[in-house]
Amino acid sequence: MGNYNFGASGPRFNGIPLIGGIPRGLTKVLFVDYGNGSDGVSEKSNSTDRPFKTIDKAMDALTTNKNEGIALMGSSTHVLTEMLDISKNRVHMFGYDPGGRMFGQNAKVSLTATSGATNIATMQNTGVRNSFSNIKFMNSSTVAEGIYCVAEGGEYTVYDHVEIYKDTDLDVTAAAEMLHNGDSVQMFYCTIGSLANIVADNVIRPCVKVTATLSGKKFRDGVFDNCLFWRKAGGTETMMIYGANATDVERMLLAKGCSFVNNPLSAATPANAVGFGGAQTEGVVLLQDCTSVDCTVMAQAAVGIYVSGAVPTFATTGVAVAA
Repeated sequence: MGNYNFGASGPRFNGIPLIGGIPRGLTKVLFVDYGNGSDGVSEKSNSTDRPFKTIDKAMDALTTNKNEGIALMGSSTHVLTEMLDISKNRVHMFGYDPGGRMFGQNAKVSLTATSGATNIATMQNTGVRNSFSNIKFMNSSTVAEGIYCVAEGGEYTVYDHVEIYKDTDLDVTAAAEMLHNGDSVQMFYCTIGSLANIVADNVIRPCVKVTATLSGKKFRDGVFDNCLFWRKAGGTETMMIYGANATDVERMLLAKGCSFVNNPLSAATPANAVGFGGAQTEGVVLLQDCTSVDCTVMAQAAVGIYVSGAVPTFATTGVAVAA
């Protein structure tokens, strides 16, 4: 499985060498700079010196199934006035930034919508084999239905060095930074949640919600590889990964080398970092070599979660020990 790394041959994205921050293999790349670009620029003239202003303009110009890409310049936040709804296949969006950051990426995308029930998230992806890398997604909208930052319902999507952050709806149980109903989605070195914003008491409000919510979509064979899940708990109920139903995970959910961190300055210690509303009947959840900090236990008992790690005792497996 790939990720962004530096080797003897230079920086690589999912094993693909990078030149100037652009992954090789793309058939077309369009540049977007919200602070300095113009949507009046023709596609033929589009370049780092003459970028488009909006992501929507660039996305409209991409052709599905052609492995075309959008390079986001990091000089200012890319503002969306409505949810970025991606249904095209094999399109790729990446921050034009040589650093592979787990959080605090230069390229930031934020939704500022104030109305519209369809604006449920900053971005919704339902395409096949799309990828997103080196981007920070945020949600600053005031839409009542906008309770997510990223809504994932695609197939074989890759998120690499992406931060997903939402500082609102902290008292809404149904809300989450990420609604994950994707099929075979792979996430590498991503940060989901916040250590700064406290979740209300008696509210679950997870970082990742896998409850089947998007029409016809379901979490299936998903992987989190070396990801950070951040939370500042106001009560014991909140979790980092959560599904409300017994059938939310199909086949497998694998979290490998992940860290579930509750801010020690929070008001409470979560009872479980990962849990569900019922025992999973259609899939298995495996937490492999993971760690939790300031959570009573990493995995809720009797709901279909398996934990492997250095300490083979359920109550202490994966719980970091203070020096």
